[in-house]
Amino acid sequence: MPGKADVRRSVMFRSAVFVVLLCGLSNVPAGDAIWLNVPQTGTKCVSEEIQSNVVVLADYVVVTEDHGHIHTISVKVTSPYGNNLHHKENVTHGQFAFTTQEAGNYLACFWSEGHYQGPGELSVNIDWKTGIAAKDWESVARKEKIEGVELELRKLEGAVEAIHENLLYLRDREAEMRATSENTNARVTWFSVMSLGICIAASSLQIWYLKQYFQKKKLI
Repeated sequence: MPGKADVRRSVMFRSAVFVVLLCGLSNVPAGDAIWLNVPQTGTKCVSEEIQSNVVVLADYVVVTEDHGHIHTISVKVTSPYGNNLHHKENVTHGQFAFTTQEAGNYLACFWSEGHYQGPGELSVNIDWKTGIAAKDWESVARKEKIEGVELELRKLEGAVEAIHENLLYLRDREAEMRATSENTNARVTWFSVMSLGICIAASSLQIWYLKQYFQKKKLI
């Protein structure tokens, strides 16, 4: 059986690991709160680059100092390939939630369609959460009957998995960009060689034509 010293060292080690992971979790973004000024005419959009199979949850609400009137906006959220994920018109607040099917820039656009006639622009508050920040940990705790340190460890595990997935995504993107750069360099090289060959051929043909012309005129 392990002695008291071994048990104490094990507890201290686990505590240290917990503290390190907790510090790592504090550096993980928990979501973005965005203030967006929507003009009376035109559209204002926000976008975020998200990888596939990521949960996205966002709440938006119109904020105005004119409490005597109700001001509404229209909202449209699209995927990188133009698929419509959320579309509402003439609303004061709302929520959209989805799981990404493709990687790329997801776009959320807001416009007032002339419903707001007040001074200046219309303000919209957007609480945008992705990945681990969008998970409902209260439901998980009730469903799996966990709390306290065990719940915090589950959150840390989710954060570590999210960080690992982001690192893999960044690695894949870096490989794609490197492959694209190499293909572009190869194409530019072939284009340069072809351009040089065409110039040499055109110069040779021009010299031959001028030589024939001067010989025909008996100038040489």
